[in-house]
Amino acid sequence: MGHRALVAYARPDGLYDLRYSHWGGDELVLVGTLTAQTPLGNGRVDADLLADSVALDRLLSAFLDPCVHEALYIVSQSFEVTAYRVLWLEWSDGREAGHGAIVEVEPGGRDFAVRTWFQATKTVLGDVIEMGGLSRRAARTYLEGRIREDHAGRLYTYATDRDGAVPFSDSDSGPDTGLGSDADSDSDSESDRSSGSGFG
Repeated sequence: MGHRALVAYARPDGLYDLRYSHWGGDELVLVGTLTAQTPLGNGRVDADLLADSVALDRLLSAFLDPCVHEALYIVSQSFEVTAYRVLWLEWSDGREAGHGAIVEVEPGGRDFAVRTWFQATKTVLGDVIEMGGLSRRAARTYLEGRIREDHAGRLYTYATDRDGAVPFSDSDSGPDTGLGSDADSDSDSESDRSSGSGFG
């Protein structure tokens, strides 16, 4: 099964090259292994590129599937590594699978706390939905609010159609978690392009 992760390497032009790690989501192991000397984490990251020259908003909307990936790593040009947990904001009946969120975490206690809180909250909400206490939309709205307010999370929508990726469409403006505000989703900012990292 694996613990799938997406790894985004910053480029000088402010865009990102993307690679896949089959076990990178397990205990956020890549935080300590991605360095300038070991850019592929001693073989934990696939050498083949998934895509190159990808903007941050397109990374979320076209590549970071919340049903598949457990973690996202952003690697700066100086190999500073920031880890995010990927959270799937739907329930497993196949409907509206593309709603997700990312929350910045560090390996250990913070990561464990976010994962435990999310799983418990989502399970309880699922039970309330089954009992008719909340609609799915209301439950997801509550979950989104808690993620943004309590965990400084970033909401996003992942989707594909027959022709490929659907552009990022989340119009809510949540806190800036380093991947830019939702209002900046249509294009990279000038600061993103000049810094090459996407972080301010």
